[in-house]
Amino acid sequence: MDTKILKNSRIKKKIKIGNVEIGGQNGKIAVQSMCTTNTCDIKGTLNQIEELYDAGCEIIRLAILNNDAACAIKDIKKKSPIPIVADIHFDYRLALTAIDMGVDALRLNPGNIGKDENVKKVVKSAKRYNIPIRIGINAGSLDKKYKEREDLSLSEKMVESALEHIKILEDNDFDLIKVSLKASDVKTTIDAYRLIDSKINYPLHLGLTEAGTLKTGLIKSSLAFSPLLLEGIGDTIRVSLSENPIEEVNAAYTILRSLNLRNVGINFISCPTCGRCKINLIDLAHKVENKFKHIKTPLTIAVMGCAVNGPGEASHADFGIAGGIGEGYIFKKGEIIKKVKEEFLLSEFENILNQYLTQ
Repeated sequence: MDTKILKNSRIKKKIKIGNVEIGGQNGKIAVQSMCTTNTCDIKGTLNQIEELYDAGCEIIRLAILNNDAACAIKDIKKKSPIPIVADIHFDYRLALTAIDMGVDALRLNPGNIGKDENVKKVVKSAKRYNIPIRIGINAGSLDKKYKEREDLSLSEKMVESALEHIKILEDNDFDLIKVSLKASDVKTTIDAYRLIDSKINYPLHLGLTEAGTLKTGLIKSSLAFSPLLLEGIGDTIRVSLSENPIEEVNAAYTILRSLNLRNVGINFISCPTCGRCKINLIDLAHKVENKFKHIKTPLTIAVMGCAVNGPGEASHADFGIAGGIGEGYIFKKGEIIKKVKEEFLLSEFENILNQYLTQ
């Protein structure tokens, strides 16, 4: 069941990014990523969007660096299976073109696109087509007037900046707003989101910027997001990694599944190896995890080192493997259903899972 837990927070304003509902009483946290392609490369961008969609991505952001990229949205939008967010900095004309090309949402900071009349043009067009705007505050690029304030912590400076941008939109009678507050520091990120959550009812996009590569990035993002998600803070999520963006989607679902916030795909568990283990557990665990990570059916799969504790400790798993001496045991809900030679464990396990999934 997709639901937020522990905190009965205020109901957020509901917005829609394409066909994806954000906020309101939805409770479902949408997974987002960003293409690494040149947006002008329409074919390459669509190929990556399809790959991300297959991995479970629900919203995709594209870098709009120039007018050609903005115009490319028209053809990308025709074939994209998920909503598109245009990432725009400084040039309001790119926002207007992106809207005309059918984009589903904008990511821009209204205070950074120049004159009030330019903001009004963007807001007028966004209102006409019900295009939400995500205000994205980054700790590393705050306005000078906030950087110089010694009476505020970094997280407070980020929130003050966000509130200023929000006011610009609200003063133009616009409220289809989502907000993100990104820092590379875990505690700053947590503090900023908690503070902004106490002040606004707009949906929040969770992100930790410059998180790093897969291992360190997932650890840091998990530390930042988990307390917030458990408190009911966050409506969309992106795990920013220096990796193929598919890993961002996989990481996001790992976090959400671990917190019982999304019940989809494989929940993979494995035991730490020890002296009782007589099979190559580490290699087998990696192979099992990679083999079945594409499965969308909610399943818990376990790889355990021995039959002494394995099936019992992982009795909650839907299916699992427990090692033996040159062989292994395949079990289901803690009950051993087959003994197999070690070299055939993975293939036989795959057969059993495929039979189950096609029933």
